[in-house]
Amino acid sequence: MIKRQIQEKLIQLSKQFPVVAVVGPRQSGKTTLVKMTFKDKEFQNLEEPDTRLFAQNDPRSFLSSSKSGLIIDEVQRVPDLFSYIQSIVDENKAPGSFIITGSHNFLMQEKISQTLAGRVAILTLLPFSLEEIWSGGSVEDFSNYIFRGFYPPIYDRKIDPSDWYPNYIRTYLERDVRLIKNIPDLNSFTLFVKLCAGRIGQLLNLSSLAVEAGISVNTAKSWLSVLEASYITYRLEPHFQNFNKRLVKMPKLYFYDTGLACSLLGLESKNQVSTHYLVGALFENLILSDLIKYKMNYDLNSNFYFWRDKLGREVDCLIESGLDKIILEIKSGKTINEDFFNGLKFYKDLADDMNIFSYLVYGGQKEESRSSGEVLPWYKVTKVLKRR
Repeated sequence: MIKRQIQEKLIQLSKQFPVVAVVGPRQSGKTTLVKMTFKDKEFQNLEEPDTRLFAQNDPRSFLSSSKSGLIIDEVQRVPDLFSYIQSIVDENKAPGSFIITGSHNFLMQEKISQTLAGRVAILTLLPFSLEEIWSGGSVEDFSNYIFRGFYPPIYDRKIDPSDWYPNYIRTYLERDVRLIKNIPDLNSFTLFVKLCAGRIGQLLNLSSLAVEAGISVNTAKSWLSVLEASYITYRLEPHFQNFNKRLVKMPKLYFYDTGLACSLLGLESKNQVSTHYLVGALFENLILSDLIKYKMNYDLNSNFYFWRDKLGREVDCLIESGLDKIILEIKSGKTINEDFFNGLKFYKDLADDMNIFSYLVYGGQKEESRSSGEVLPWYKVTKVLKRR
């Protein structure tokens, strides 16, 4: 069993809040995490029809069925429970009374904001991070991790990614999408998701995406919100400190899991990753997603952006951490080239700020300190968030 980094924070919050919500994509390990962390609490899974019927027909009895606290898995399946949980915790504010999980960000956030604001702590559990599956010994080539992705069943049950991801996508389309939004034409939606995978690391042009998918721009916006609500994709927003420059204002599109993206791109082996035209974008996606996982696992306040001007000069990732800015150039190449530092140098000279820390994260294995910035191998990228 692989220990999850988020567990410490989960235990801490359960001692401070009457309700703790663990959200994240389906199969990211939420159920396993809460069951292993809170062995003394009764577990109820609302995916089971009889349990769901009990919760719907007699919510008060359902919620008071355990004196030591209750774990409610996939709580969004019975939305009315949120109001009853509110009344219970308002009367008895005992920390850790309810641990709830859910796979749909939009549905959970809507109910939490309406009924449990101020009473609940929310944690997001994504698939495994690099640190969670890498024990510190020798490391495989990054293309292996890109292709395999990080969903727990692939590691716990040793399932071939080529078998697991297509079934995950099919289940997601046929079940989860319909819970969030009524999409009548799933074939068009499937095409849309695949087109999004082909735009990893690119500026998100909704008009172009809509034309290629054969849908309206408003539909493209709506469908993209579905992918974000179910933790399939996310947008990296541009940083707007302009220094009197004309800046790009469109976000970039990424997937939370590279293995899922590879499946959507039709890649069938790790060898195909290293020769694919999107290998650089997939590598960038791998690095950014791992940083986001670290932020979520340790509940950090860091904000992630990219910076790019109209002439194409850019910083792949800009992290605001307090008064500091951390800037990253991300390159899949395994040999360091001095040109890799050009974007970092340009931004640092332009900003003229002492609180900027520059890093080159690349596909090789050397760790170096240079005048242009620190050099980190890809599997040690979270060092940029551990400086203090």
